[in-house]
Amino acid sequence: MKAVEIMTTGVVTVQPEASVREAARLMWEHGVSGLPVVDDVGRLAGIVTEGDFLRRAETSTELRHPRWLEFLLGPGRLADEYVHSHGRKVGEIMTPEVTTVSEDAPLEEVVKIMEHRRIKRVPVISGTKIVGIISRANLVQALARLAQDVAPTRPDDETARKQIMAELTKQPWAPKTSLNVIVRGGVAELWGTISDEREREAIGVVAENVPGISQVIDHLVCFHPMRGGFGLPPLISNGA
Repeated sequence: MKAVEIMTTGVVTVQPEASVREAARLMWEHGVSGLPVVDDVGRLAGIVTEGDFLRRAETSTELRHPRWLEFLLGPGRLADEYVHSHGRKVGEIMTPEVTTVSEDAPLEEVVKIMEHRRIKRVPVISGTKIVGIISRANLVQALARLAQDVAPTRPDDETARKQIMAELTKQPWAPKTSLNVIVRGGVAELWGTISDEREREAIGVVAENVPGISQVIDHLVCFHPMRGGFGLPPLISNGA
């Protein structure tokens, strides 16, 4: 799946010369938490978000530092904070360096960018123009759509077991020699020894995600070599 398949088009934008109040009004009217900032010819110039409105002089929430910290921060940092809390134009408070993706960017790349940069939205660019935007809401919508598109299948028990074991083999956290799975009538029974209770839930999730599995029965035993003790299940869960 690519960015162009899930992005929101018809993006609400604002220009650098617009007032901060105008930007706030647009965000409130359209129910968005961020606005791409574009110049006169539609090129992306920055982005302004609700976070830029948290420390504003109008609401008496601008940053105030003790004198000793002001000395450490220096005049440049303090001047920048002043502009951000007192500036009246979007161009004065926006973030000019914006992370973007192309229309053909894989969804995995988009998610990595949002995770690593801790951002909630990514503008989608074609050439120098913004053609869409992807937010966390778009990712949730894509997941819901994929769930609807998946046709229910019922593989035979042996095929389901092979799929479970194959997925467990790929996972570095899964036991490789002390784990067995038996599947009968769509019911997966988990047998073997684990060394950490968190492995129990993860193994169950692997089984639940295999098409045709309607129930998971946990017979796993947790053995703590350092503590010399056993932890017993059992746990029964219904597959999705």
